[in-house]
Amino acid sequence: MTELVGLAEVRAARELLAGVTRTTPLEPSRPLSAALGGPVWLKCENVQRAGSYKVRGAYVRISRLSAAERDRGVVAASAGNHAQGVALAAGLVGTHATVFMPVNAPLPKVAATKGYGAQVELMGNTVDESLVAAQTFAERTGAILIHPFDHPDVIAGQGTVALEILEQCPDVRTIVTGVGGGGLISGMAVAAKALRPDVRLVGVQAAGAAAYPPSLAAGEPVRLPAFSTIADGIAVGRPGEITFNHVRKLVDEIVTVSEEDISRALLMLLERGKQVVEPAGAVGVAALLAGVLEVETPVVAVLSGGNIDPLLMLRVIEHGLAAAGRYLRVTVRCSDRPGQLASLLHEIAEHRANVVDVEHQRANPHLRLGEVEVALSVETRGVEHSDTLISALRASGYQVVFAADR
Repeated sequence: MTELVGLAEVRAARELLAGVTRTTPLEPSRPLSAALGGPVWLKCENVQRAGSYKVRGAYVRISRLSAAERDRGVVAASAGNHAQGVALAAGLVGTHATVFMPVNAPLPKVAATKGYGAQVELMGNTVDESLVAAQTFAERTGAILIHPFDHPDVIAGQGTVALEILEQCPDVRTIVTGVGGGGLISGMAVAAKALRPDVRLVGVQAAGAAAYPPSLAAGEPVRLPAFSTIADGIAVGRPGEITFNHVRKLVDEIVTVSEEDISRALLMLLERGKQVVEPAGAVGVAALLAGVLEVETPVVAVLSGGNIDPLLMLRVIEHGLAAAGRYLRVTVRCSDRPGQLASLLHEIAEHRANVVDVEHQRANPHLRLGEVEVALSVETRGVEHSDTLISALRASGYQVVFAADR
Protein backbone atom coordinates (compact mmCIF):
# COMPACT_ATOMS: atom_id res chain seq x y z
CA MET A 1 0.00 0.00 0.00
CA THR A 2 1.24 3.49 -0.86
CA GLU A 3 2.54 5.43 2.14
CA LEU A 4 0.41 8.41 3.08
CA VAL A 5 1.62 11.99 2.93
CA GLY A 6 2.43 13.37 6.39
CA LEU A 7 1.80 16.66 8.17
CA ALA A 8 5.49 17.58 7.91
CA GLU A 9 5.23 17.42 4.12
CA VAL A 10 2.17 19.71 4.10
CA ARG A 11 3.97 22.20 6.33
CA ALA A 12 7.04 22.08 4.09
CA ALA A 13 4.77 22.74 1.11
CA ARG A 14 3.42 25.80 2.85
CA GLU A 15 6.93 27.20 3.23
CA LEU A 16 7.51 26.68 -0.50
CA LEU A 17 4.28 28.52 -1.30
CA ALA A 18 5.09 31.58 0.82
CA GLY A 19 4.96 34.58 -1.47
CA VAL A 20 3.60 32.49 -4.35
CA THR A 21 -0.01 31.79 -3.36
CA ARG A 22 -2.27 33.93 -1.22
CA THR A 23 -4.01 33.03 2.02
CA THR A 24 -7.58 33.07 0.75
CA PRO A 25 -10.34 34.62 2.85
CA LEU A 26 -12.85 32.76 5.00
CA GLU A 27 -16.23 34.41 4.53
CA PRO A 28 -19.39 33.82 6.60
CA SER A 29 -22.52 32.57 4.84
CA ARG A 30 -25.70 33.88 6.46
CA PRO A 31 -28.11 31.81 4.33
CA LEU A 32 -26.29 28.57 5.13
CA SER A 33 -25.82 29.49 8.77
CA ALA A 34 -29.55 30.08 9.08
CA ALA A 35 -30.37 26.82 7.30
CA LEU A 36 -27.99 24.72 9.42
CA GLY A 37 -28.58 26.50 12.71
CA GLY A 38 -24.92 27.32 13.29
CA PRO A 39 -21.92 29.09 11.77
CA VAL A 40 -21.05 28.21 8.18
CA TRP A 41 -17.98 29.65 6.51
CA LEU A 42 -16.82 29.67 2.89
CA LYS A 43 -13.13 29.12 2.12
CA CYS A 44 -12.71 31.24 -1.00
CA GLU A 45 -10.18 29.43 -3.17
CA ASN A 46 -12.13 30.88 -6.11
CA VAL A 47 -10.06 34.05 -5.59
CA GLN A 48 -6.73 32.21 -5.43
CA ARG A 49 -4.11 32.94 -8.09
CA ALA A 50 -5.19 31.37 -11.40
CA GLY A 51 -8.71 31.08 -9.98
CA SER A 52 -8.44 27.87 -7.93
CA TYR A 53 -6.50 25.92 -5.33
CA LYS A 54 -4.72 23.97 -8.08
CA VAL A 55 -1.73 26.30 -8.24
CA ARG A 56 -0.75 25.16 -4.73
CA GLY A 57 -0.03 21.56 -5.68
CA ALA A 58 1.27 22.41 -9.14
CA TYR A 59 3.86 24.85 -7.79
CA VAL A 60 5.07 22.49 -5.06
CA ARG A 61 5.51 19.69 -7.60
CA ILE A 62 7.26 21.78 -10.26
CA SER A 63 9.47 23.76 -7.86
CA ARG A 64 10.98 20.49 -6.61
CA LEU A 65 12.13 19.39 -10.05
CA SER A 66 15.87 19.29 -10.67
CA ALA A 67 17.48 21.70 -13.13
CA ALA A 68 17.80 18.87 -15.64
CA GLU A 69 14.11 18.00 -15.30
CA ARG A 70 13.09 21.63 -15.73
CA ASP A 71 15.08 21.79 -18.94
CA ARG A 72 12.91 18.95 -20.31
CA GLY A 73 9.73 20.89 -19.63
CA VAL A 74 6.51 19.73 -17.99
CA VAL A 75 3.28 18.31 -19.35
CA ALA A 76 -0.18 18.10 -17.78
CA ALA A 77 -3.77 17.19 -18.55
CA SER A 78 -6.72 19.18 -17.27
CA ALA A 79 -10.19 20.53 -17.98
CA GLY A 80 -8.95 23.95 -16.95
CA ASN A 81 -7.95 24.63 -13.35
CA HIS A 82 -4.93 22.31 -13.13
CA ALA A 83 -3.97 23.58 -16.58
CA GLN A 84 -3.86 27.16 -15.36
CA GLY A 85 -2.10 26.19 -12.15
CA VAL A 86 0.61 24.29 -14.05
CA ALA A 87 1.01 27.06 -16.63
CA LEU A 88 1.40 29.70 -13.92
CA ALA A 89 3.73 27.57 -11.79
CA ALA A 90 5.90 26.62 -14.77
CA GLY A 91 6.32 30.28 -15.66
CA LEU A 92 7.29 31.16 -12.08
CA VAL A 93 9.82 28.33 -11.89
CA GLY A 94 11.21 28.94 -15.37
CA THR A 95 10.24 25.88 -17.36
CA HIS A 96 8.01 25.27 -20.37
CA ALA A 97 4.57 23.70 -20.00
CA THR A 98 2.50 21.73 -22.49
CA VAL A 99 -1.08 21.11 -21.41
CA PHE A 100 -3.53 18.63 -22.95
CA MET A 101 -7.16 19.65 -22.51
CA PRO A 102 -10.43 18.01 -23.64
CA VAL A 103 -11.73 19.28 -26.97
CA ASN A 104 -14.81 20.68 -25.20
CA ALA A 105 -12.83 22.51 -22.50
CA PRO A 106 -14.32 25.94 -21.72
CA LEU A 107 -12.80 28.57 -24.00
CA PRO A 108 -11.97 31.01 -21.17
CA LYS A 109 -9.94 28.28 -19.43
CA VAL A 110 -8.10 27.47 -22.65
CA ALA A 111 -7.35 31.16 -23.24
CA ALA A 112 -6.19 31.68 -19.66
CA THR A 113 -3.87 28.66 -19.86
CA LYS A 114 -2.31 30.05 -23.03
CA GLY A 115 -2.11 33.44 -21.37
CA TYR A 116 0.09 32.01 -18.62
CA GLY A 117 2.51 30.83 -21.31
CA ALA A 118 1.62 27.16 -21.79
CA GLN A 119 1.26 25.39 -25.12
CA VAL A 120 -2.26 23.93 -25.24
CA GLU A 121 -3.20 20.77 -27.14
CA LEU A 122 -6.90 19.87 -27.38
CA MET A 123 -7.30 16.11 -27.32
CA GLY A 124 -9.89 13.68 -25.97
CA ASN A 125 -13.44 14.13 -24.75
CA THR A 126 -12.62 13.81 -21.04
CA VAL A 127 -9.76 14.63 -18.70
CA ASP A 128 -8.98 10.90 -18.51
CA GLU A 129 -8.47 10.78 -22.28
CA SER A 130 -6.38 13.96 -22.18
CA LEU A 131 -4.27 12.40 -19.44
CA VAL A 132 -3.48 9.41 -21.67
CA ALA A 133 -2.32 11.83 -24.35
CA ALA A 134 -0.19 13.71 -21.80
CA GLN A 135 1.42 10.47 -20.61
CA THR A 136 2.23 9.49 -24.20
CA PHE A 137 3.74 12.93 -24.79
CA ALA A 138 5.87 12.58 -21.65
CA GLU A 139 7.18 9.19 -22.78
CA ARG A 140 7.97 10.50 -26.25
CA THR A 141 9.62 13.81 -25.31
CA GLY A 142 10.97 13.28 -21.80
CA ALA A 143 8.77 16.05 -20.37
CA ILE A 144 7.86 15.61 -16.71
CA LEU A 145 4.22 14.69 -16.17
CA ILE A 146 2.55 16.87 -13.54
CA HIS A 147 -0.37 14.70 -12.49
CA PRO A 148 -3.51 16.65 -11.53
CA PHE A 149 -3.92 14.80 -8.22
CA ASP A 150 -2.05 11.52 -7.83
CA HIS A 151 1.37 12.64 -6.56
CA PRO A 152 2.62 13.26 -2.98
CA ASP A 153 3.88 16.77 -3.79
CA VAL A 154 0.54 17.74 -5.31
CA ILE A 155 -1.36 16.32 -2.33
CA ALA A 156 0.93 18.14 0.12
CA GLY A 157 0.42 21.43 -1.72
CA GLN A 158 -3.35 21.09 -1.67
CA GLY A 159 -3.22 20.25 2.02
CA THR A 160 -2.14 23.80 2.79
CA VAL A 161 -5.78 24.83 2.34
CA ALA A 162 -6.61 22.95 5.55
CA LEU A 163 -3.75 24.58 7.48
CA GLU A 164 -5.27 27.95 6.66
CA ILE A 165 -8.79 26.82 7.59
CA LEU A 166 -7.66 25.56 11.01
CA GLU A 167 -6.00 28.90 11.71
CA GLN A 168 -8.91 30.97 10.43
CA CYS A 169 -11.62 28.90 12.15
CA PRO A 170 -10.01 27.11 15.13
CA ASP A 171 -13.34 25.71 16.33
CA VAL A 172 -14.33 24.16 12.98
CA ARG A 173 -16.14 20.83 13.37
CA THR A 174 -16.86 19.88 9.74
CA ILE A 175 -15.03 20.59 6.49
CA VAL A 176 -16.83 19.94 3.20
CA THR A 177 -15.18 20.05 -0.22
CA GLY A 178 -15.65 18.81 -3.74
CA VAL A 179 -13.90 15.67 -4.92
CA GLY A 180 -12.73 14.70 -8.40
CA GLY A 181 -9.55 12.66 -8.38
CA GLY A 182 -9.13 13.34 -4.68
CA GLY A 183 -5.99 15.48 -4.44
CA LEU A 184 -7.55 18.34 -2.49
CA ILE A 185 -9.46 16.28 0.05
CA SER A 186 -6.48 13.95 0.52
CA GLY A 187 -4.14 16.79 1.40
CA MET A 188 -6.72 18.53 3.56
CA ALA A 189 -7.44 15.30 5.41
CA VAL A 190 -3.73 14.78 6.14
CA ALA A 191 -3.45 18.19 7.78
CA ALA A 192 -6.84 18.26 9.49
CA LYS A 193 -6.71 14.75 10.97
CA ALA A 194 -3.14 15.28 12.24
CA LEU A 195 -3.96 18.56 13.98
CA ARG A 196 -7.65 18.06 14.80
CA PRO A 197 -8.66 14.38 14.71
CA ASP A 198 -12.18 15.35 15.80
CA VAL A 199 -12.82 17.39 12.64
CA ARG A 200 -15.14 15.60 10.21
CA LEU A 201 -14.00 15.58 6.55
CA VAL A 202 -16.76 15.16 3.95
CA GLY A 203 -16.18 14.91 0.21
CA VAL A 204 -18.83 15.74 -2.37
CA GLN A 205 -19.06 14.40 -5.92
CA ALA A 206 -21.45 15.15 -8.74
CA ALA A 207 -23.84 12.19 -9.04
CA GLY A 208 -23.09 11.94 -12.75
CA ALA A 209 -19.35 11.54 -12.15
CA ALA A 210 -19.07 9.83 -8.78
CA ALA A 211 -16.20 7.35 -8.95
CA TYR A 212 -15.43 7.22 -5.23
CA PRO A 213 -18.57 5.48 -3.85
CA PRO A 214 -18.17 2.37 -6.05
CA SER A 215 -14.40 2.41 -5.53
CA LEU A 216 -14.71 2.54 -1.76
CA ALA A 217 -17.28 -0.26 -1.89
CA ALA A 218 -14.90 -2.37 -4.00
CA GLY A 219 -11.86 -1.56 -1.87
CA GLU A 220 -9.88 -0.33 -4.86
CA PRO A 221 -10.10 2.37 -7.56
CA VAL A 222 -12.86 1.55 -10.04
CA ARG A 223 -13.28 3.25 -13.39
CA LEU A 224 -16.72 4.53 -14.31
CA PRO A 225 -17.96 3.24 -17.68
CA ALA A 226 -19.30 6.73 -18.48
CA PHE A 227 -19.74 10.01 -16.67
CA SER A 228 -21.17 13.46 -17.33
CA THR A 229 -21.70 16.60 -15.24
CA ILE A 230 -21.68 20.38 -15.52
CA ALA A 231 -18.97 20.28 -12.84
CA ASP A 232 -16.15 19.69 -15.32
CA GLY A 233 -13.48 20.40 -12.69
CA ILE A 234 -14.36 17.20 -10.82
CA ALA A 235 -15.37 15.06 -13.81
CA VAL A 236 -12.84 12.28 -13.19
CA GLY A 237 -13.65 8.70 -14.12
CA ARG A 238 -11.29 6.93 -11.71
CA PRO A 239 -9.67 7.83 -8.37
CA GLY A 240 -5.89 7.89 -8.20
CA GLU A 241 -4.02 5.08 -6.47
CA ILE A 242 -2.41 7.41 -3.93
CA THR A 243 -5.46 9.59 -3.36
CA PHE A 244 -7.74 6.56 -2.98
CA ASN A 245 -5.64 5.32 -0.07
CA HIS A 246 -5.80 8.72 1.61
CA VAL A 247 -9.56 9.00 1.17
CA ARG A 248 -10.19 5.47 2.41
CA LYS A 249 -8.10 6.01 5.54
CA LEU A 250 -8.74 9.65 6.42
CA VAL A 251 -12.01 10.92 4.91
CA ASP A 252 -15.17 10.37 6.94
CA GLU A 253 -17.80 10.38 4.20
CA ILE A 254 -18.36 10.84 0.47
CA VAL A 255 -21.78 12.08 -0.70
CA THR A 256 -23.21 13.02 -4.09
CA VAL A 257 -25.33 15.89 -5.38
CA SER A 258 -27.48 16.29 -8.50
CA GLU A 259 -27.07 18.79 -11.31
CA GLU A 260 -30.09 20.65 -9.92
CA ASP A 261 -28.44 20.82 -6.50
CA ILE A 262 -25.31 22.30 -8.07
CA SER A 263 -27.33 24.86 -10.05
CA ARG A 264 -29.19 25.99 -6.94
CA ALA A 265 -25.91 26.34 -5.04
CA LEU A 266 -24.33 28.43 -7.79
CA LEU A 267 -27.37 30.69 -7.88
CA MET A 268 -27.36 31.13 -4.10
CA LEU A 269 -23.63 31.89 -4.03
CA LEU A 270 -24.00 34.47 -6.77
CA GLU A 271 -27.21 36.04 -5.52
CA ARG A 272 -26.69 35.95 -1.74
CA GLY A 273 -22.94 35.48 -1.32
CA LYS A 274 -21.73 37.66 -4.23
CA GLN A 275 -19.34 34.82 -5.12
CA VAL A 276 -18.47 33.84 -8.69
CA VAL A 277 -17.89 30.08 -8.44
CA GLU A 278 -17.65 27.34 -11.04
CA PRO A 279 -19.87 24.24 -10.71
CA ALA A 280 -17.08 22.05 -9.28
CA GLY A 281 -16.34 24.72 -6.70
CA ALA A 282 -19.94 24.83 -5.49
CA VAL A 283 -20.64 21.15 -4.81
CA GLY A 284 -19.82 21.46 -1.10
CA VAL A 285 -22.41 24.20 -0.74
CA ALA A 286 -24.81 22.14 -2.87
CA ALA A 287 -24.52 19.26 -0.38
CA LEU A 288 -25.27 21.57 2.54
CA LEU A 289 -28.29 23.11 0.79
CA ALA A 290 -29.63 19.74 -0.33
CA GLY A 291 -29.34 18.23 3.14
CA VAL A 292 -27.60 15.08 1.90
CA LEU A 293 -25.36 14.93 4.97
CA GLU A 294 -25.61 15.64 8.66
CA VAL A 295 -23.05 18.16 9.86
CA GLU A 296 -21.94 19.65 13.13
CA THR A 297 -21.26 23.37 13.05
CA PRO A 298 -19.10 25.37 12.66
CA VAL A 299 -18.82 24.16 9.07
CA VAL A 300 -16.34 25.27 6.42
CA ALA A 301 -17.24 24.64 2.77
CA VAL A 302 -14.42 25.06 0.27
CA LEU A 303 -15.19 27.07 -2.86
CA SER A 304 -12.44 25.35 -4.80
CA GLY A 305 -12.54 27.36 -8.02
CA GLY A 306 -14.09 30.33 -9.78
CA ASN A 307 -13.16 29.74 -13.43
CA ILE A 308 -16.62 29.54 -14.94
CA ASP A 309 -17.40 30.07 -18.61
CA PRO A 310 -19.77 33.09 -18.85
CA LEU A 311 -21.99 31.19 -21.30
CA LEU A 312 -22.24 28.30 -18.85
CA MET A 313 -23.01 30.79 -16.10
CA LEU A 314 -25.99 32.07 -18.09
CA ARG A 315 -27.32 28.54 -18.55
CA VAL A 316 -26.68 27.63 -14.93
CA ILE A 317 -28.45 30.73 -13.64
CA GLU A 318 -31.50 29.90 -15.74
CA HIS A 319 -31.34 26.26 -14.64
CA GLY A 320 -30.92 27.31 -11.02
CA LEU A 321 -33.90 29.64 -11.21
CA ALA A 322 -35.96 26.82 -12.71
CA ALA A 323 -34.80 24.37 -10.02
CA ALA A 324 -35.77 26.90 -7.37
CA GLY A 325 -39.23 27.30 -8.94
CA ARG A 326 -38.50 30.88 -10.00
CA TYR A 327 -38.30 30.37 -13.73
CA LEU A 328 -41.08 28.57 -15.59
CA ARG A 329 -41.01 27.26 -19.12
CA VAL A 330 -44.53 26.21 -20.04
CA THR A 331 -46.71 25.89 -23.11
CA VAL A 332 -50.31 27.00 -22.97
CA ARG A 333 -52.87 25.74 -25.50
CA CYS A 334 -55.90 27.89 -26.04
CA SER A 335 -58.44 28.91 -28.69
CA ASP A 336 -57.11 30.94 -31.62
CA ARG A 337 -59.29 34.00 -31.51
CA PRO A 338 -58.55 37.75 -31.39
CA GLY A 339 -57.59 38.99 -27.93
CA GLN A 340 -56.81 35.52 -26.52
CA LEU A 341 -53.09 36.17 -26.16
CA ALA A 342 -53.76 39.53 -24.49
CA SER A 343 -56.14 37.83 -22.04
CA LEU A 344 -53.58 35.16 -21.21
CA LEU A 345 -50.80 37.70 -20.58
CA HIS A 346 -53.17 39.85 -18.54
CA GLU A 347 -54.02 36.93 -16.26
CA ILE A 348 -50.33 36.18 -15.75
CA ALA A 349 -49.70 39.84 -14.92
CA GLU A 350 -52.57 39.82 -12.41
CA HIS A 351 -50.68 37.13 -10.49
CA ARG A 352 -47.58 39.38 -10.51
CA ALA A 353 -45.46 37.04 -12.60
CA ASN A 354 -43.12 38.48 -15.22
CA VAL A 355 -43.22 37.18 -18.80
CA VAL A 356 -39.68 36.99 -20.19
CA ASP A 357 -40.50 35.79 -23.71
CA VAL A 358 -43.43 34.53 -25.76
CA GLU A 359 -43.61 32.32 -28.86
CA HIS A 360 -46.91 32.00 -30.73
CA GLN A 361 -47.24 28.71 -32.66
CA ARG A 362 -50.07 27.73 -34.99
CA ALA A 363 -48.27 25.23 -37.25
CA ASN A 364 -47.92 22.38 -34.75
CA PRO A 365 -49.62 19.32 -36.36
CA HIS A 366 -50.71 18.14 -32.91
CA LEU A 367 -52.94 21.20 -32.49
CA ARG A 368 -56.63 20.96 -33.27
CA LEU A 369 -58.21 23.31 -35.79
CA GLY A 370 -58.83 26.66 -34.15
CA GLU A 371 -56.28 26.01 -31.43
CA VAL A 372 -53.01 27.88 -30.82
CA GLU A 373 -49.97 27.07 -28.73
CA VAL A 374 -48.16 29.77 -26.71
CA ALA A 375 -44.71 28.95 -25.31
CA LEU A 376 -43.90 31.13 -22.31
CA SER A 377 -40.89 31.83 -20.12
CA VAL A 378 -42.08 33.34 -16.86
CA GLU A 379 -40.26 34.62 -13.77
CA THR A 380 -41.95 33.90 -10.44
CA ARG A 381 -41.12 34.35 -6.77
CA GLY A 382 -40.69 30.66 -6.04
CA VAL A 383 -42.32 27.23 -6.07
CA GLU A 384 -45.49 28.30 -4.26
CA HIS A 385 -46.00 31.28 -6.55
CA SER A 386 -45.42 29.08 -9.62
CA ASP A 387 -47.93 26.49 -8.41
CA THR A 388 -50.51 29.20 -7.74
CA LEU A 389 -50.06 30.64 -11.24
CA ILE A 390 -50.38 27.26 -12.95
CA SER A 391 -53.48 26.39 -10.93
CA ALA A 392 -55.07 29.74 -11.81
CA LEU A 393 -54.40 29.29 -15.53
CA ARG A 394 -55.88 25.81 -15.52
CA ALA A 395 -58.92 27.04 -13.56
CA SER A 396 -59.45 29.61 -16.33
CA GLY A 397 -59.62 26.83 -18.91
CA TYR A 398 -56.09 26.96 -20.29
CA GLN A 399 -54.29 23.70 -21.02
CA VAL A 400 -50.82 24.08 -19.46
CA VAL A 401 -48.17 21.66 -20.70
CA PHE A 402 -44.63 21.32 -19.36
CA ALA A 403 -41.73 20.34 -21.63
CA ALA A 404 -41.44 16.94 -19.91
CA ASP A 405 -45.10 16.21 -20.63
CA ARG A 406 -44.95 16.81 -24.39
